[in-house]
Amino acid sequence: MPNVIIDCLEGRTVEQKRQMVKRVTEAIVQTLDCSPEAVQIIIHEIRDDQLARGGVLRLDQKK
Repeated sequence: MPNVIIDCLEGRTVEQKRQMVKRVTEAIVQTLDCSPEAVQIIIHEIRDDQLARGGVLRLDQKK
């Protein structure tokens, strides 16, 4: 069973997530020759206060 974990910033709509998991599943089915039901996808949504680059939280980088 292929397992996919996707880390992304929060703020995507449910429809965007539906499209993403559909297309990711299609790509895995085509390349790994498995059934769509075998593909499991976990989406981790990350808030701006949970991600940092260069020692600065993303939340503070927007300022």
